[in-house]
Amino acid sequence: MSAPTTPGTAVTDLLGLVALGELLAFERMAADARLAPDLRRRAALGEMAAAEIGNYRRLADRLIALGVSPEVAMAPYVEPLQGYHDSTEPRDWAEAVTKAYVGDAITDDFLREIAGALDEPDRQLVLDVLHESRYAEFAAGEIRQAIEVDPRTADRLSMWARRLVGEALSQAGRVAAADRGALTALIAQAERVDAPALFRQLTAAHTARMAAAGLNN
Repeated sequence: MSAPTTPGTAVTDLLGLVALGELLAFERMAADARLAPDLRRRAALGEMAAAEIGNYRRLADRLIALGVSPEVAMAPYVEPLQGYHDSTEPRDWAEAVTKAYVGDAITDDFLREIAGALDEPDRQLVLDVLHESRYAEFAAGEIRQAIEVDPRTADRLSMWARRLVGEALSQAGRVAAADRGALTALIAQAERVDAPALFRQLTAAHTARMAAAGLNN
């Protein structure tokens, strides 16, 4: 078993990072809903945005219960996470759902792995706020439909997905630079975490996800 974590810097830093991710995801999805080609799709993305802000509220409440201001916990990560979203503004609906499908899933895979280092109730809280599979299925379906309408879209969205991954990795380095060492220590405590193996696992999951949506890795 991994060594127990204590409510403090490691846990609250991680919760702050996840909370900011949820807050920015809400803002992004609410804005991207305007790119939807019809009201049904607009409502679907709006529902996803509502789930994100609900998750943020749960994380913020937990931080307050631990005696930490959510604003303080999130502050170190504002620049890199905002930078990722600013540098990956979708131009149309297909790019918007690809961003939701690819970018969010990579983050979820990573958080799922390191959540094992947390004690309850924080472990379950992090797992609970990961995106529901129905949202990934919706996004993948929209991508496949766009490709059916115009097969050339596959190449464009594949390039866009690769850019999303590249930007995410670049900003992850900035998150690490902003980290005070607590998250690094937390990740090191997680069961089964071997950095090369974890990277291979995340890469394999990403490759399978791309193929499922009809995209080229």
